[in-house]
Amino acid sequence: MGGKKAQKKREITFIDLFAGIGGFHLAFHDAGAKCVFVSEWDVHARKTYEHNFKKLQPELFKKEQGTETSPLFAGDITKVNEKNIPDFDILTGGFPCQPFSQAGFKKGFADTRGTLFHDIVRIIREKKPSAFFIENVRHLLKHDNGKTFEVIKKTITEDLGYSFHYKIVKASDFGLPQHRPRLFMVGFRDPEIKFEFPKPIELQKTMSDIWGAPCAREIGYTLRCGGRGSGIDDRRNWDAYRVNGKVRRLSPAEGKKMMGFPDDFEFPVSDAQALRQLGNAVAVKAINAVAKQIISTLNTYANGK
Repeated sequence: MGGKKAQKKREITFIDLFAGIGGFHLAFHDAGAKCVFVSEWDVHARKTYEHNFKKLQPELFKKEQGTETSPLFAGDITKVNEKNIPDFDILTGGFPCQPFSQAGFKKGFADTRGTLFHDIVRIIREKKPSAFFIENVRHLLKHDNGKTFEVIKKTITEDLGYSFHYKIVKASDFGLPQHRPRLFMVGFRDPEIKFEFPKPIELQKTMSDIWGAPCAREIGYTLRCGGRGSGIDDRRNWDAYRVNGKVRRLSPAEGKKMMGFPDDFEFPVSDAQALRQLGNAVAVKAINAVAKQIISTLNTYANGK
């Protein structure tokens, strides 16, 4: 036999759960992966998602004959049969965190029933992807004195047999002028795979760059999930800034830049709804940095290194 031929990198696929407006999709697409299934229940977020990704991946939105929905652009994930999801390499999603059962925290998988994390688990159990990348608010680490997080970790490592790596990551760790600390959780089906989260980079933009004028804050407040704005002197202020000496409030244009969404990303909804959607979204550049690390790790191990 002759020498080894250079191995061609196969296309990595992923599914986008609790997809919102597609921050994970943007991040993984930029990292070279292809989305094969999406789930998002909110009608307004679905509208924004389809508006921006239909040109990129029209097959995701193709309706089945005689129906008003696409099987690849699902609504409520609790109503999706995991056996009907296409095969994929990486499960992604920022899942909402409901309180888990208070009855013991000893049953692992059974303790997750009634929560949306349970849907992540049943899909991983059935489809056995190579990796997962899920995120949540940082308070999940300490929720119910750490019991909730322990159930998540135990379920993934003991019940599913995956590795489990976690880290609190700020949007400002990856160039975006917003604190937005989030708990990132990554795991691999092969627990022997070694993984390290990417190292933070320097801030690439300040709030002055976002506004296009001198701003009193270098790094902005975390965009809030819904709710009304707050005054400039509120210590929890999130949408009011002193720019060129005047008070200005964020519009979707500034919010988009703070979250790392591209300039051509559009919102076919009201400004209030757009800001709510951005507040529920992920910081794209932080997700992208981890996505690249996961894909690089999978490719390295696939090539036997």
